[in-house]
Amino acid sequence: MVKVDGYEVPEGLYYSKDYGWVKIEGDKVRVGITDYAQKQLREIVYAELPSPGSTIRQNETYGTLESVKAVSDLIAPISGTVEEVNEEVQSNPEVLNEDPYGRGWLLVVKPANLNAELAKLMDFNKAVEWHKILIKA
Repeated sequence: MVKVDGYEVPEGLYYSKDYGWVKIEGDKVRVGITDYAQKQLREIVYAELPSPGSTIRQNETYGTLESVKAVSDLIAPISGTVEEVNEEVQSNPEVLNEDPYGRGWLLVVKPANLNAELAKLMDFNKAVEWHKILIKA
């Protein structure tokens, strides 16, 4: 893991410019929000996530997060069928602020077109460089 100006960027994940991450787990992927996203939102108080069996599409809204600061759309980093939703996040959304890459994951998805869509995401090295640019902006 690397910290870019206080924001954690773990290795082994793919990142979207919509502040999402993807972790490949066999034939499924785990999806969540970045450390940067949760710190920008600050105190997250509500998470609206899709139901298992729902279909999500890359670059489209699949839910929302509400914080004391704002309501933000969740943009899918990958397309597929939602297999599992993190119930802990829905009942205890502050876990997103505490552990966005661990306990604060959002969905487990059976991807529809993994290789083609991963090519549209940033790997670890690109994500580190992107965070450096993002912070300077």
